[in-house]
Amino acid sequence: MKGVLNPDHIPLNNYELRIAMMPPLLFTTISGIEEELEAVDLPDRTAASGGHTKTIEFTATLPLHHVLQVKAMERWYKDSQDPVSILYKKTGTLMTKSISGFLIKMFLLQGIFPCKMKTGDLDMNNEGELHVVEWTFKGDAILPL
Repeated sequence: MKGVLNPDHIPLNNYELRIAMMPPLLFTTISGIEEELEAVDLPDRTAASGGHTKTIEFTATLPLHHVLQVKAMERWYKDSQDPVSILYKKTGTLMTKSISGFLIKMFLLQGIFPCKMKTGDLDMNNEGELHVVEWTFKGDAILPL
C-alpha cells in the first residue's frame, strides 16, 4: 500500500455523529450509508433516473454501559412510536477527520429517526467483549457539506 495513501488520509476510526437535540452519543460503529436514485425501466429496456432519491438507512452501535446515552436513545425511539412526537425526526452531522485533523469531510443527515433496536447476542463463553445495542435509523437524505 506504500504510495497509495496520502500523508493525511482519513482513517475509519476517526468519526463523530452529532444529532441535534440529543446529548453527545459515542457510537462505536456506524454502517455505511447508501444514497440511491429511484430508477425506472423504459419500454425500450433501458433505465432512466426517476429524479428522486430513496430514503436512507444505516445502523449504529452504542455501548450498553453508557447508561445516559442509551436512555436518551430509548426516549427518542419512544418518541418515534404512536403517538408520534412532532420532534421525532432529527438532523445529524457525520464528521470524518484526517489524521492531523486538518481535513474534515462532513455529511448532513436529514430527517433521521431510530426505527429498530437490537440488543447484542449474549454468550457465557465470551471473554468480556463490549456489550452494545444496535440501532437502525431511517432518514430522508444524506447531503455532503
